[in-house]
Amino acid sequence: MTVALRSARGRGILLASIVGSGMAFLDSTVVNVVLPTLGRSLHADLAGLQWTLDAYLLTLSAFLLVGGSLGDRLGRKRMFEVGVVGFAAASLLCGLAPSILALSLARALQGLAAALLVPLSLALVRTGIDEGDQGEALGFWTGLSGVTSAAGPLVGGWLAETVGWRAIFFLNLPLAVVALWASRRCVPDTRGAGEGKPLDVAGVVTGVLAVGGVTFALIEGPAHGWRPAALVAAGVGVVALAAFLGVERRPEAMMPLSLFRVTTFAATNGVTLLLYSALGCVLFLLMLELQLGMGVGPVTAGLTLLPASVLMLLLSPPTAHWSQVHGARWPMALGSLLAGAGFVLFLLLRPGASWTVVLPGAVLLGLGLALAVAPLTAAVLDSAPADQAGIASGVNNAVARLAGLLGVAAVPWAAGLSMNGREADDARLTAGFHRAMVLCAGLCLLAAVASVLWVPARPAGEKG
Repeated sequence: MTVALRSARGRGILLASIVGSGMAFLDSTVVNVVLPTLGRSLHADLAGLQWTLDAYLLTLSAFLLVGGSLGDRLGRKRMFEVGVVGFAAASLLCGLAPSILALSLARALQGLAAALLVPLSLALVRTGIDEGDQGEALGFWTGLSGVTSAAGPLVGGWLAETVGWRAIFFLNLPLAVVALWASRRCVPDTRGAGEGKPLDVAGVVTGVLAVGGVTFALIEGPAHGWRPAALVAAGVGVVALAAFLGVERRPEAMMPLSLFRVTTFAATNGVTLLLYSALGCVLFLLMLELQLGMGVGPVTAGLTLLPASVLMLLLSPPTAHWSQVHGARWPMALGSLLAGAGFVLFLLLRPGASWTVVLPGAVLLGLGLALAVAPLTAAVLDSAPADQAGIASGVNNAVARLAGLLGVAAVPWAAGLSMNGREADDARLTAGFHRAMVLCAGLCLLAAVASVLWVPARPAGEKG
């Protein structure tokens, strides 16, 4: 049974969804800006710091499909609440971590819990809010969740300077209480078509091995050289991917391959891969260039993304509603182009320049994401049956997280930086940053072209 967005229960569903996913998105970016402080506190080397980021993204990417499938089979509300409690517990372990190894392991546990939160938060909106209100609801979800991602560096920098780096993890505890309270009071328990069916164990194992193997190789290969471990992981990932595609042809599959026969679903996931690869690379390198290349402090560096956050918050709801009425093709195409133009403007950043030169690019980036992301999210969910909302959301979020990993994995090569512990000089860092911005702008251009060619001009269900 669905409810109106502006009803008390509708607002509660949206609150639970936004806070739950917001914790996961916040922790995917908040650590970047506090790495120098964290490293000094735990006496960590470069590889240890890298794994504080990568451990989270690795488990999140590997288990996203499993999270969506579990919700469809065992109950979305129940599994969402398991994710909230698990994320809070893992965050507490992160904040108490005595060493970089303990922190990395706790971050991996955070990623496991986030693999439930991210797809199921969208599924709660898709199955709990009236169809006529879903465009607006998804717009709010996209805008506010995007704000948490973009605000991560600002929040992390401020907490690191005023309280200490451990506070960025303790912040999740009160947020988890809010999400759990809203879920218990307002969210109905729904299941998908998989209710009562056994879990697709073969799909889970081969899917995790495929994503985990390829992701491990993408992290370790560019960072430390293509040693046997990275090559073996890549081989395991490729073989497991082939096996996964084979076992998912069965009726009890957790990811029905028939979803990809829907043009809109396949096309929007392709655009997601291109757009989020560029975004992941830029967010990582921008903080590096601002702090190491230009000498900007953590709080100021995080503040540079505030215009993008505000624009996403204000513009995502009306953009999502417009696309649900008129179609997602043109907002996605124009948004991708504007984001790419913002990356081109980041070429103004260089040693000695004022930090304010980043603002024009940040404004265009915010406009682009506000136009593209909410319509993309709505198009993905609208293209899938309601009883497969969890797995459809899981697939799209897995693509987005994998895209971010692809972008970050390409950073050492694109930036011309070594990952062996030697710091690059300002000129070399800036030159690599500029090359990366051009590359990311090109990915956005490809995303715009793909949107025009393959995303339908009219919304789902509207006849031509």
